[in-house]
Formats: sequence, structure tokens, C-alpha cells
Amino acid sequence: MNGITDMDNFNETLLDRVSTGIEGLDYLIQGGFPKNSITLISGPPGGGKSIFCFQFLYDGVKKGEKCLFLTLDKKSEGLILQAKQLGFDFHSAIENKLIKFIYLNISKKLVYESMTNEILSGEYDRIVLDSITPLSEMPIVLRPSEEQKFDANMTDFEDFPQNVSIPTRRLHLRFIMSTLESTNSTSVITSELPVGSSLLSRDGISEFLADAVLTLNYDNTMDRRKLSIIKMRNTKHTLKSHDIKIDYGGIKII
Repeated sequence: MNGITDMDNFNETLLDRVSTGIEGLDYLIQGGFPKNSITLISGPPGGGKSIFCFQFLYDGVKKGEKCLFLTLDKKSEGLILQAKQLGFDFHSAIENKLIKFIYLNISKKLVYESMTNEILSGEYDRIVLDSITPLSEMPIVLRPSEEQKFDANMTDFEDFPQNVSIPTRRLHLRFIMSTLESTNSTSVITSELPVGSSLLSRDGISEFLADAVLTLNYDNTMDRRKLSIIKMRNTKHTLKSHDIKIDYGGIKII
């Protein structure tokens, strides 16, 4: 099959596509991400995950689309500054209410409620969640009896009564994915990926729940960066890795 997935008879006109904003990538995936899909971007620290997200949303605001950037690892102000230094100035889009940057502090109560309410009430065309890893590692607390009272939104392990905290990554991830799927948005989520890991996400589950999986990686010995399209539903694509470069203007396929 020459490195192409077995979608030769698939009619690409059946699906609406959303451009990625990455130079050279849309050509490799039949015109962009399938509309209303969820794409997982995984990679090690410094792999370019947040930059990918900047480009995806910047492409959206240039088209007048409404976008949302949910961040858990870095405050919104720092992200906006970082994006501007790379050539993506979101200030006018923020003023025109085309994009929101929201920092989700997982140490606060009701972080899930805040995230869900924003996703469901915003009528966004594009959504980024960077990254899903902290949310997937939050504990879920079950109450064994009415006598033992505690807050189900606690996120500090020291606060949990013994024998009743149950970290369930799959439950977290299914909730997040279901929330995104219930919208008309095209979404990108990111996951940390330890160097040398055989998994496609830190949690080892997200890659099975997402509609598409792309990895960003680097080869220190060859001084090269790589992008790989691992899967993308209803899309014909090559399985080989592609050389990329990251510079002012973001990621480019070379």
C-alpha cells in the first residue's frame, strides 16, 4: 500500500475538512482534520505541541471562526506572549471576541464544571485543550457511606479519607471526550509523551478515544524534528514520519 492506510476507496468529498494551519500538513491528510473530530497531539517536552495549537487556532481566527484555548500548564498571559513572539498575535482576536484563553487551575474546586460550562456554552468552532494530562491524573473520589462526608471535588491527595480515593483515568478521559464530542467544534488536545515511551500518550488511553493521533518528536543525534500521522479516521494518509522545522511562523513540513 506504499505506506498509505487502506482508505483507497474512501470518497474524501463525503467529509467537511478543517484546515490545520500547519504549512504542508493539510495536503497529507486530504485537506485538513475531519470537521467535528478530536485530534490528539502527543510529544515530549519541547516537541512543539503548544505551537501546533497556536497555529490551529490562529488559522481559525483569520477565517472569522470562534475559538477557545483551555490551558492547564501555563497561565493565559504567558501563552499569549509566547504566541506573539512566534508570529501569532491574538490581541485583536481577543478584543473582537473571536478567541478566549482560559487557564484551568486543577487545584481549585469545580474545575470540571468551569471547563464543561465554557465548552458547551461558547458555540466554538475550534477548541484546544493543552494539555489533557493533568486532568487525566486527577483522582475521582467515591463516597462509601452517608456517614463519611467529604467534598467530591477535592484534588489534594492529603485530604482524601483512606480507602476511598479511586484515580480512574479512563473515566476522566471519557468525560472530557464526550463533552467535546457533544459540541459542533473541531478539537485538538495535547498529551505529554515521555522520551522513549512506547505509548502514544502519557495516560495510554487517549489515543484510543481520539479520532486522530499525531506525534511530534525529535532525533537529537540527527538534529531533526519529526511529525507522524498515526491515525485519522476516514482519512487516507501516509504512515511515514515527516521532517519538520519550527521557526518564526511556527511548524512547517519540509
